[in-house]
Amino acid sequence: MLAPGKSNPMKTIKSGELFQHVSGFLSSRGIELKAGTYAKRIEQGCTMLTKAINVSQSGLNKAKVETEKKLDQVRQAIHEKTSPKASPAAAPQPPPKPKKKTAAPKPPSAKATRAPKSKSAKRAR
Repeated sequence: MLAPGKSNPMKTIKSGELFQHVSGFLSSRGIELKAGTYAKRIEQGCTMLTKAINVSQSGLNKAKVETEKKLDQVRQAIHEKTSPKASPAAAPQPPPKPKKKTAAPKPPSAKATRAPKSKSAKRAR
């Protein structure tokens, strides 16, 4: 396996290279390609195949680069979510906010459980 960031791009195939290899293979099997329509069509097929291989290889290399970028982003996100939290002493804390002064509620007295009656209410008795 290759190290991260290192790529092993395939060399591009030259236009006549594949046809030469095919004709050499066929010659070793006893089939000789003579100049003519049959050999010309095989050469055209090899040329098309060479172009397709080269284009797909460059597309795969681009896709690999983009995938590695996305994978690095995912790794970074996972690292940020799972990394241990910094200790309180190491991280500077923001200054405390000033508290508003509020009066403490007075505790109810033992005598004042009901509201005092008015003078007019006492006379009605």
